[in-house]
Amino acid sequence: MRLTIRHETRYHFAAPVKYGLQQLRKTPKSSHKQKVLSWRTLVDGGRRELTYEDHHNNSVELIGFERDVQELLVVSEGEVELNGDDGIVGAHQGKAPLWLFLNATRRTEARQGIKAFLRGLPDLEPLAQLHALSDRIRETVSYKLGASDPDWTAEEALAAGKGVCQDHTHVFLSCARELGYPARYVSGYLMLNDRTVQDAMHAWAEAHVEGLGWVGFDVSNGISPDTRYVRVATGLDYGEAAPVSGTRIGGDKETLSVSIDVAQQ
Repeated sequence: MRLTIRHETRYHFAAPVKYGLQQLRKTPKSSHKQKVLSWRTLVDGGRRELTYEDHHNNSVELIGFERDVQELLVVSEGEVELNGDDGIVGAHQGKAPLWLFLNATRRTEARQGIKAFLRGLPDLEPLAQLHALSDRIRETVSYKLGASDPDWTAEEALAAGKGVCQDHTHVFLSCARELGYPARYVSGYLMLNDRTVQDAMHAWAEAHVEGLGWVGFDVSNGISPDTRYVRVATGLDYGEAAPVSGTRIGGDKETLSVSIDVAQQ
């Protein structure tokens, strides 16, 4: 399947920005089941300073703001070809060692709530256990837009019993690592069946299973990723795979609008 993607991010500021630098992780990864046929980033109101690959093999672009700018537009767009619908990414590769993905972060630390939640999970073979974990999280933490805070931890989402795909993924990572599985956060694009235009990227998890390698779990939709899913960035949690992060001086009262269009060619 071939998908065309256009991701537009527009910032407007009530006051001029004196200095600003944005870190973008919007460029899809090429792998044996995903091939990036074309990709480009266009910037109006700023400039691309440099591009590099981080320790998770994410393509990172640094965008500098023009001095005293009050509007910045960043458009990332391209075409990706996908093959395979079993959710299996394959063997571990890259600079980061596999044991790194057993480490907890502030967002994914397993505390009393996560440990109590795991006591009700059946003892199954690895792949079945991880699917059972995904199902139980979805049943316990209902999907509700705007219900959570972007900085919530897995414990907070579990206690609230509601959240979005980011929260589902953090709970899964916390639980999987507590069970002894290396696990990582994935941000990417998802082609929806009922519409092409969206206002945010999607998030899901991957766990490493002996004999299979990395396997994807989309807790929010209750499936493993198929050819509608485009992997963009991975990390220990949202912070390492966030589409945009950065800093600025000035630029008060920011207004942000995001438009993402994902369609089959």
